Order: sequence, then structure tokens, then C-alpha cells
Amino acid sequence: MSAPLKCFTAYDVRGRVPEELNSGIAARIGLAFCRQIGARKVVIGRDVRLSSAELAETLCQTLVRAGVDAVDIGLCGTEEVYFAAFKGEAEGIDGGIMITASHNPAEWNGMKFVRQGARPISADSGLLEVAEMAASSDWWRDALPERPERVGQHIKLPNKHQYISRLLAAVKSESLRPLRIVVNAGNGCAGPVIDLLERHLPFTFIKINHQPDGSFPNGVPNPLLPEKREDTARAVREHHADLGIAWDGDCDRCFLFDERGGFIEGYYIVGLLAAAMLQLHPGATILHDPRLIWNTQEMVAQAGGKAVMTKTGHAFIKEAMRRENAVYGGEMSAHHYFQDFGYCDSGMLPWLLISQLMSETGKPLSALVEERMRAFPVSGEINSTVADPDAVIRLIEERYADAEKDYTDGLSAAYPGWRFNLRKSNTEPVLRLNVETRADERLLREKTAELLELIRAA
Repeated sequence: MSAPLKCFTAYDVRGRVPEELNSGIAARIGLAFCRQIGARKVVIGRDVRLSSAELAETLCQTLVRAGVDAVDIGLCGTEEVYFAAFKGEAEGIDGGIMITASHNPAEWNGMKFVRQGARPISADSGLLEVAEMAASSDWWRDALPERPERVGQHIKLPNKHQYISRLLAAVKSESLRPLRIVVNAGNGCAGPVIDLLERHLPFTFIKINHQPDGSFPNGVPNPLLPEKREDTARAVREHHADLGIAWDGDCDRCFLFDERGGFIEGYYIVGLLAAAMLQLHPGATILHDPRLIWNTQEMVAQAGGKAVMTKTGHAFIKEAMRRENAVYGGEMSAHHYFQDFGYCDSGMLPWLLISQLMSETGKPLSALVEERMRAFPVSGEINSTVADPDAVIRLIEERYADAEKDYTDGLSAAYPGWRFNLRKSNTEPVLRLNVETRADERLLREKTAELLELIRAA
């Protein structure tokens, strides 16, 4: 195995099973990760995919043979691995590995990593070295000797009590109203967490696609795709719910729907949460990604905070959260990061905090965001598959040569009344386009169509 492994991205592992990722490859990657960070005890979790249990079991067995203790928390959301690594730093936990491909199709799987204290590892901080080691056969025999000096322990800890307690501590239970909430787990990992939270909250949950099922009988769990939103929207309308929530497969992202079943872009939720966090932490730093920025920057400024733009991607933003000592960071793709959650992203904390905001203000979600949506209308993220993404980006850059440009992540180009970001996906072979304007829907439609015509004709 000296050829590069195709399953590595800039900040995690994603690949088709079994061609690009299988039990043997996952074991090599996991052991290489442990050697890279010097780990003797790691947390292992897995999502619902049909291949995840085997990948996780083989990984645990391999680490144990190599003298590493594997703390197996079983079926869980990605944030549960982050929480266990962050909470367990004082107890000797050196890192965590989550077996998941998040929102990718059912035939995919992957791995996400954190080191001690839930600190991230990315291409900028050791993941390239993990990839190189995993692809090499030179060290494998020494790493797994026939008679090891030390054999690790396989410790099974599926109890979610401390994690659930941490989620509940984030909200003021006495301020919560008895909301009716549609919850769509997408047959992923969110369902068991909602069941455990339910007994402690005054909410009535209407559950759809609730049972974990790795075959994803209701389709790929990616509510960012417009065609995956209607189930939740319809249920909100049919049940006269106050709120709708849908999660991706490993439930580290949640997507919100208002009381009319309208999908609320994650961009506007970032602004709401930023303002709420700044009430608790006056003058603090808020991170945001480069795809859509104007609403967040304005709301942070109005709340007296400092907005800092950073590169897209969960590992990069976790690193920036620590570097900037930010209290909150948000991506328009619905990743939300919290300083007091190990600087990591959670798909549960955002909807709990928004529910508290709705309860305290007495306002529906639509009223909390409608003014901001009018002030900064957006295109939504539009994906295009192209033969040569770099050539297309160069062409667009030349076409809009007179714009103010930024290269934090892909190409951002801004004019006084509108701006766009065009970037290559880190996990899929596509170009992603986002456009926003200053209170001008007509200009938004014109510029979005103009850019798409250039991109897709290239």
C-alpha cells in the first residue's frame, strides 16, 4: 500500500466502500492517526451506515492489538465523540475517531478525527502525515507485532447520560414554552438523542424518519439539498408545528424550518446565534465562513462583537476557534461551533438555543429572521459539476476583474450591492456557488443566473 489513499480530504476521510475505504484501510488509518498523535487511549464512535459497525469493530481490535485502549461509545452522533474527547482529557483520553460519511450516500463511509481535548487535525496540522503513513507498509509489521509488549483494552461505554446533561445545561428550562416541534432524523443518528432529551423538555415532538437505518430508506440524509426538505416542511404544516428540525446523517448539523414550513438558510441562524452569544459574552469574537458574510458581519457589529472570517471546514474552524478564542463560530452549511463545547460543532445545541430564544421573545422563527432575509437575500448554495474546476474559477476571476476579491476559501468577489463566493468542495467533485445582495432580489436573480451560465458553459 504505497500508493496514496484516495479517501483523504483536507480535513477527514471519505470514500466508497469497499473500493476506497474498507475495514483494513480504516484500521491502518486509525492506527496511523494514533501513532501520529502519540495516543494510548482513544474514543471510537460510529454512525448508522451498514458498513460502520464492521469498520469500528476492526478498528477497535487493531488498536487493542497495538497497545491502544479503545473506548467504544457505539452508535452516536459525531459531536458525542468530540464531547467524550473534550470531557475525557483529564481522564487520559488522547483523541477520538468517528466512523461516518456524514451526508454522503449510503455506499460511502469515512472517518473524522480529534486529538487530545477535542483539538482538530487537518491537512494543516498532521492529517497529511497520517495519510502518508497509512499508505505505507513499512511500519505496519512493527506496529502489530505477534507478541506485543502491551495489549490495550476494549472498553464499551454506550451511556449518553453526561452528554445529555451537557445539552440540557445549555438552556434555561424554566423559560421554555411547550412548543410543537417536527423532528426529522433522516434515519440517522439524531433519533436516539431526541428520545433521551424528550423526557426533560416541555416540547411535543412529531417524529418522522426517526429510526436509525443505515440503508437510508428515505434517501440520503442531507437537508441542504432542496429535494430533501419537503418531508419536514409538509409535516410542519400538517401538524401546525411551531418549528421543524432536520439533521444530516451524523447529526452534527441541524436545519431549521419556520412555523409555515419555510426552510431557513443556515446563514441567518448564524446571525441569530451570534447575537445571542454576544449578549452573554459582550465584545467577544465570532467566527464565520467566507461563503455568505454581510448579514453576520452586520449583526455582530450591532451587538458589539468582533467578526472574523475563516476558511470553511470543520477542522479548520475548530483550529481558528481556539486561535481566536472565539465564543461561537457558524457556517452557512449549518455547522455551529461553541467555545464551551470543546470549540466543536454541535447539531443539538443550535435548535435548543433557538427554541429558548423563541420561548423568551414569544416570536415565531419567521419573525426572528424575516427582516434579515429581506436585508440580505441569498441564492442558496448551488452545485455545478465541471470538468476543470480550477479553470472555471480562473475564468470567473477574469470576468469580474474589477471586484474586490478575497481568497480565504475559493474566490470571493464583492461589489457595493452584491457579492459571491465560488469554491471547490472539499468532499465532493463539484463547484459551490453562493450569491448575496443588499436588499435586492432582482439583482440576486440576475447575478446568480449570469454566474451559472458562465460556470456551466465553461
